[in-house]
This record gives sequence, C-alpha cells and structure tokens, in this order.
Amino acid sequence: MKTSLDHLPEGKRRELAYVVETLRAGFAKATAQRTQPRFRNGRLLKIILFGSYARGDWVEDPIGRYYSDYDLLVVVNHDDLTDVAEFWEKIENQFIADLSAGTILRTPTGPIYHSLDDVNEKLRLGRYFFMDILREGIVLFEEPGHPFAEPQPLSPEQALQETRDYYEEWFESAGNFLSLAEDARGKGMQKEAAFLLHQATERFYHCLFLVRTLYSPKTHNLNRLREMAEELEPSLKAVWPRENRFEKRCYALLRDAYVKARYSRSYRITAEQLDWIAARVALLQTLVRAACELRIESLARAA
Repeated sequence: MKTSLDHLPEGKRRELAYVVETLRAGFAKATAQRTQPRFRNGRLLKIILFGSYARGDWVEDPIGRYYSDYDLLVVVNHDDLTDVAEFWEKIENQFIADLSAGTILRTPTGPIYHSLDDVNEKLRLGRYFFMDILREGIVLFEEPGHPFAEPQPLSPEQALQETRDYYEEWFESAGNFLSLAEDARGKGMQKEAAFLLHQATERFYHCLFLVRTLYSPKTHNLNRLREMAEELEPSLKAVWPRENRFEKRCYALLRDAYVKARYSRSYRITAEQLDWIAARVALLQTLVRAACELRIESLARAA
C-alpha cells in the first residue's frame, strides 16, 4: 500500500497528522481504564486514508456547499473495539467541534471501524470496497506485523449473483418502508412517518453500497451514509437541496428522526415538511434504482 501524501497540500497533511494523533490518543484513553482482557489488550493496528483524498480527486465547493471528507479505515485487533458509542464517539465529537471552530481542522472527517479479522475475511470474500482500499489507500499509521490477507476476487458469475441478491432484498425493503411512511402520513401519524422515511432513506443508501461494492457501513448516521453515497454516485447530490432554511430544516428533521421521532416528546414535524421529505425520498428511490440496474447490467455483460 502507498504511504506518501505528497499529492496533498501542506495544510491537508497537517490536518491528517492531527486526525491520526487524535484517533490514537482518544483510543488509548478509552481503553486505559478497562479491566476486561479483550479491552485492556486492545490495539489500534492501522489508520488508512481512502476515497477522494487518497485518489487526489477531492472536492471543495463553497458555492454548492459540498466538501469531500477524509475517509479513514481504522483497524483494531478485536471486533468489540469497533463499538462507536463505547470507544469512538468522544473522538468523533471532538472532530465535529474542531470543524466548527475552523482552526485545527477544516475538513470533515469520516472514520469507519473494523477489526483486522473482519477486513481480512471481506478480502477473502472479494468485497470490492476493501479491495479498492488496498489498491488506492494510503497508510497513515501502522503497527508492524499485522498484514492484510491476499484478496480473492469473485468470478463474474459470483459477483452478478451476489449483487442481484442484495438489490432484490434491500431495494424492496426500502420501498416497503416508504410505503409504510405513506400510510402513516395518511393517518396523521407524523412522528411515525418521519421515522419510516428515515428508514427508507437509510436502506436506499445501503442498497446502493451493497450493489456497487458488496459492502455497507455499519451506521445509522444519515449524514455519513449520505456523504459516502454521494461520493460513490454523484447524481445523488440532487436529492437534498439546502438552498433555504426550509430545506435545511426538513433534512435535519429527517436526520434526527431515527432517535428523536421515537423517543423525544419535543420532536415536532409538520405535514408540509413531511410532504417535502417524502418527495425527496421518492427521488432517491428513482436514482438508486437507475444506478443499481446499471451496475447489474454491467456485471451481466461481464458474466
């Protein structure tokens, strides 16, 4: 794997050094007081930059309000250590605070967390997402003596079958949640409709990831799913316009619905806001269908 960041401006290299330092220090602090052996012996093995900043095609568009993230694969030595709330949430909150302050960090940061065994298993299963990281990624930190497994590419026939299976399962599931949301809206069940629209949105994104890469990130964070999906399929940037306060508020209500629409008494959403969100999710459905069917057609030709 590559190790050089020479293609990045000096400021970006400084930011990434800070990000690596923060991840390592935060993980050490999170595990220092643990008594269970699997936590006490926890080790951070690798931090790998992937995506647009590794490839060199990142975007910073103040007019369109789109900025590429630092995509990072964080590899640890035990699956339990990938629990975000337990070990990584404080670090991620620190990155958000740093980004808001705009001094140390001016680029959004999006880590994903996997154990070495998990990554190696996915490489043996021919998962494109991790194979691409090995091919394009840049090692920012690495403990010696913990190599990745040799990737085992799928045959064209295997890739086609797995992709079709994922598409049929996840696109149908997402559509079902969208239909349930329509029913809830019709009955005036606004909180329930908001939650169901969140679930439909999340599942359309997961469907796209699985069809395109045979992998999907383990998160309910809509911002993170959206950012990764829009990098994978730029046409999806059209789904969530944020030109005015109403559009921004609607997206925020959808983003928060996963928790607040179920548990917060203060969560409020209007019929007008739900109508706008539902129309955007329907557009997402159309665009995801087109992207997935194009991918399946491509694999069918190869097979």
